[in-house]
Amino acid sequence: MKSLFKIAFQNVCAWIATYRSLPVEKKRIALTKTLMFLVGWLTINYCFAQDGNSGINSATTQVKGYFDSGCNLMYAIGAVVGIIGAIKVFNKWNAGEPDTNKVAAAWFGSCVFLVVVATVLKSFFGL
Repeated sequence: MKSLFKIAFQNVCAWIATYRSLPVEKKRIALTKTLMFLVGWLTINYCFAQDGNSGINSATTQVKGYFDSGCNLMYAIGAVVGIIGAIKVFNKWNAGEPDTNKVAAAWFGSCVFLVVVATVLKSFFGL
């Protein structure tokens, strides 16, 4: 009985001999199919090696770790939007444009929305 390594080596040698006799276009197709098969096989083996529960717990821990930073970032974005909005509303008010109240309400609403979303997310996730 032949060893598994010998059989695999003979099969690889036979594949190489067949590959050398193919035209260039068929070589490209054969190589592409072989690489796609190997990538798929390695991906499947890697996916089966993972533990689902530990992955979910790890993701939960990472998201909780970044949550406070994300909320602070939303507060900072709200402050920047508020400053930009105040400048635009002030310019419209000085120019005497009639829709100043509408623009002021829109900018104020966007700032309030960012602050409320950050606060609601914190209370919703219990952080």
